[in-house]
Amino acid sequence: MTRYFTRQILSLAVMGGLSVASAAHAASTDDARWKAESAAVTVTRDDWGIAHVHGKTDANAVFGMAYTQAEDDFNRVETNYLNSLGWLAKAEGEKAIWSDLRQQLWIDPAELKRLYAKSPSWLRELMDAWADGLNFYLATHPDVHPRVITHFEPWMALSFSEGSIGGDIERVSLKELQAFYGKPTETVAFVDTPSSWVEPTGSNGIAIAPKLTADGHALLLINPHTSFFFRSELQMSSDAGLNVYGAVTWGQFFIYQGFNPHIGFMHTSTTADVVDEFAETIVHDGDKLGYRYGKDVRPVSTRAITISYRKADGAMGERTFNTYATHHGPVVREEGGKWIATALMNKPLEALEQSWLRTKATDFKSFMKIAELKANSSNNTIFADDKGEIAYLHPQFIPKRDNRFDYTKPVDGSDPATDWQGLLPLDAAPHLLNPANGWIMNTNDWPYSAAGPDSPKREDYPRYMDSVGENPRGIHATMVLSGRHDFTLPSLITAAFDSYLPAFARQVPILVKDYDALPSNDPLKAKLAGPIALLRGWDYRWGIASMPTSLAVFWGDTLWDKVDKSDVSEGLSVYDIMAERAGPKARLGALAEAADRLEKDFGSWGVPWGEVNRYQRLNGDLQQPFDDGKPSIPVPFTSSRWGSLASFGAHRWPGTRRYYGTSGNSFVAAVEFGDKVRARAITAGGESGHPDSPHFNDEAERYTTGNLRAVYFWPEDLRGHVERTYHPGM
Repeated sequence: MTRYFTRQILSLAVMGGLSVASAAHAASTDDARWKAESAAVTVTRDDWGIAHVHGKTDANAVFGMAYTQAEDDFNRVETNYLNSLGWLAKAEGEKAIWSDLRQQLWIDPAELKRLYAKSPSWLRELMDAWADGLNFYLATHPDVHPRVITHFEPWMALSFSEGSIGGDIERVSLKELQAFYGKPTETVAFVDTPSSWVEPTGSNGIAIAPKLTADGHALLLINPHTSFFFRSELQMSSDAGLNVYGAVTWGQFFIYQGFNPHIGFMHTSTTADVVDEFAETIVHDGDKLGYRYGKDVRPVSTRAITISYRKADGAMGERTFNTYATHHGPVVREEGGKWIATALMNKPLEALEQSWLRTKATDFKSFMKIAELKANSSNNTIFADDKGEIAYLHPQFIPKRDNRFDYTKPVDGSDPATDWQGLLPLDAAPHLLNPANGWIMNTNDWPYSAAGPDSPKREDYPRYMDSVGENPRGIHATMVLSGRHDFTLPSLITAAFDSYLPAFARQVPILVKDYDALPSNDPLKAKLAGPIALLRGWDYRWGIASMPTSLAVFWGDTLWDKVDKSDVSEGLSVYDIMAERAGPKARLGALAEAADRLEKDFGSWGVPWGEVNRYQRLNGDLQQPFDDGKPSIPVPFTSSRWGSLASFGAHRWPGTRRYYGTSGNSFVAAVEFGDKVRARAITAGGESGHPDSPHFNDEAERYTTGNLRAVYFWPEDLRGHVERTYHPGM
């Protein structure tokens, strides 16, 4: 084995431009270093295939966890870095050119290399170990063929440093980016999908103070809603004091949502406005481009970006774009004759520091000290610890702005008053610490209901602290948390899977009233009599056997797609438009369409929800194929759109009648901070991305029923549950 990967290193080094002698020396050095790092790491796989990685140092632990992630699903590790580096088109061809261009407007390898060189030594050691772990995996697995990245460099870790599923950059429209930078005759590559097919992004986080728990221990619910199989579940520890468990976004070297012996942290996508657009007035002066700023005209910055892409015949091609930027940020589109520049957080070094350091915090005070790095822009944080403290943090990266302007729309870039004015102090944003009500929650809605009556007050903060308002999940969470004084770990899990659907509790009575008002001779009176009777008696709770759930979801999806494009200039949500503006004709017409669709696809408008709503994992592809003729599992919960705390984002697919889910509940954990922390958890599907692994789909049934398994956090927990213990590569 050693001779094999030495040859591999030598081959890669020669291809990288080194002489044979220099390459041989580099290969020998890498070989010796990797062997030493491997010997300092022990990996214990439990009976769910979850890796518990222990190293002598933190860097050793990083080496081991990078290696084990590659073992479980190298394809997802590499793909995340193809995305973050803007290299996806090298693997997937022209269709990925625009996402690569968007990424490279902010990510510049030369700048990342400079940041790596100036990083503190402890962080460079971690980045070095991360690259070593992935490269050691490739060197010891000749059957694995990377699509693009055959050798990982330490600086690459800085390209993907915050952990969110898409991050702020995905707010930039690829369709509009192509319209601006593409050729005039170029065909638009993006097709809009029905709005009801897009699962609301985000997560649920809940913290319960000791005074509301049966055993006097703080509790934490960690419930990210992401694409399935987007994160790995593992534990990493070291002799240097590291000991953290949770969800790791494939390829990153820090636990993104999880807990250590003393604290736990859950991130939920924020509704704060932290990404802004500036409408620039462009001035042409011959070949020079400028933009107005106050009384001056400033030069537009230009940068050529070359995107490499794989052609249909396998050869590589290139496209070069002359891109533009102002001091507000890169120009991404045009609107009303103005160029739109986008400003967002771009602090990769500080973000990576904060992401790592918080995993080693021991209490709220130390957690907040790390938060002063102010490099978390896309997430709220729900916190709990073994001292009994619970807390809510708004994003730490929040630009200070003039509250006269509406930053949910492009602001006038020529007016200096619209500029960002530095970052807000942490205590100037909505926050909570040990509120009197004893619980905190966030469901990707505003912070102004996070603790019931003890929530931050909307009037105390600028309007850019929220851009969405309350959502049905927030209403639901408040309902299941209020008035309780006896929470336990099991009852918190039960609350997280409560079946009530508050959006339908609002919408269905209006629909029934519409029906009751129909004249007796209206054709819909007879056609909808059965469906209305089914909905009239419904308790607004999902379930595998529930026929009203199927009918309501089909109706809701149909109406949602009809009204989602409506004018929302008055600040109405889609839910408000469905209930108030849509009108009886649209609501009843949508029910008729839904009933017809159910009859066409399933033979009746009365169909159990579990017959429709399914979980299926057939292979290890990043984008799953779905097939009604192959095995699948019924799922009782619905899209979070309707207020279900447990989320399952599903819809029909080409060639299917059934709904198949691809996002929603992914990693779920409930944590109790007693004398010794303990937890239960579940991961969608299983830990491995390999279909031939026993851990490819071994958690699927537990996932669909909310049957969380015990987490083996302590060595004594692992006894009797060890599948394999080894050193990486051995």
